[in-house]
Amino acid sequence: MRDFYEILEVERSASLKDIKKSYKRLAKKYHPDLNQGDKESEMKFKEINVAYEVLSDEGKRRNYDLYGEEGVGGNYQDSGFGGFSDIFGDIFDMFGGASYRDSSRSRAKDMPRQGSDIRYDISLDFREAVFGTEKEINVRRRETCSECHGDGKEPGTEKHTCDKCGGSGQVQIETSSGFGRFIRVATCDKCGGSGVIIEHPCKKCNGQGKETVTKKIKTKIPAGVDNGTVISMSGEGNAGENGGPNGDLYIYIRVADDSVFKRNGYDLHINMPITYMDAVLGGTIKVPTLTKLKDFEIPKGTQGGTTFRLKDEGIKKVRGSGKGDLYFTVDIIVPKKINEEQEKLLEELRNKSDSAENEEKGFFSRVKDFFE
Repeated sequence: MRDFYEILEVERSASLKDIKKSYKRLAKKYHPDLNQGDKESEMKFKEINVAYEVLSDEGKRRNYDLYGEEGVGGNYQDSGFGGFSDIFGDIFDMFGGASYRDSSRSRAKDMPRQGSDIRYDISLDFREAVFGTEKEINVRRRETCSECHGDGKEPGTEKHTCDKCGGSGQVQIETSSGFGRFIRVATCDKCGGSGVIIEHPCKKCNGQGKETVTKKIKTKIPAGVDNGTVISMSGEGNAGENGGPNGDLYIYIRVADDSVFKRNGYDLHINMPITYMDAVLGGTIKVPTLTKLKDFEIPKGTQGGTTFRLKDEGIKKVRGSGKGDLYFTVDIIVPKKINEEQEKLLEELRNKSDSAENEEKGFFSRVKDFFE
C-alpha cells in the first residue's frame, strides 16, 4: 500500500499549509512539461497528484488515516493531471512559463465537474419526527437546458472557436516595469472564458446551457429524527459541468416542540399530575406514552417531584435498534376548592396524622440548629 504522506514528503501530523507547500515543490520538480520524455517523472507526478487529492481533503484524509487506500475508494491509480493546476501554475508564470498555464487551464476548463450542492430546510411537527413520514418538497435547482441540451446555442445554429484566445478561454497580458517583464493570465473578455463564440444564444437559457427549474422531490423522513438531523439525497443537487454528475441535496430538519412530551436525545420527559390521595395511598395511574396510556403503580407516600422511568417507551433510534426511555415526574394536585364534608374529613385526618407533625417538628429543629 502506498504511503501518501511519504509520497508528499510530510509527517502524518502535517498541517494543510505544509501539505500544500510540499505539493507545490514536488509538482514543479516532477511536472512532465519540465521533464519531457521522462516516464519515471510522469509516474511520480501522478502519484503526487493522487496523494494531494486525498490529504488536502479533510474527509478523505480522515478515512485514509483510519483505513488506508480502501477508506478512500482505492481507485486513484489512474488519476491524471487535471484539477490541480491552479495550485502551482502561478509558479511557472513567475518565470515566464505561461504555456504551461494555458494548456493546463484549457484541460481544466473542459474537465467534467460535479455540480454544487443544495441545502433545503424543512420543518416537522413532533409526531412526524418521532414516527417518520414522507414529504414532497419543491427544490429550485440548475438543470441542463431542455431546449439546447447544454450547448448554449439555438438549435440549428453553430458556434465557433474564439479567435481572440484560440479556444483556451485565457489571454496573456504583458506588462513591463523597472523590475522586469511580467505576464498575467486573465479570462478572455470576448468569450467569457468559454473558448467559443455563440452567434445565436439559446433563448431559453440565454446561452448559459443551464436553466433554473423547480423540481418536486419525494423524501422519506426516518423515525426518530431530531433538530439538526441532515438527510442527504445523492444526485439531487445542481447539474454538473461538461458531463459531470449532479451535486447532492442536503435536507436540514427542524422539529416543533410538543405540549406534553419533552425530548432529550431519544428519551422523553413529562410532568405527570396525580391526586394527593394517590400520592399518600398509592395506586394505579395511567401514564401517556407515544402510542397508548400505560398503567403504572405509584407507591404509597410518593412525594411531589419524584421521577419514575418506563423503559423502552421513548423514541426509536434512527441508527441501530432499540428505543429510549420515558421519564415522568409527578406533580401532586392540591384542589383549590373542597366541599364541607371533604374539609371535615381532612381536618380529622390532620388531627390524627402524627407522621406529618413529626416531620414538621424535625424540619424546624434542623432550622433551629442552623441558626444556633
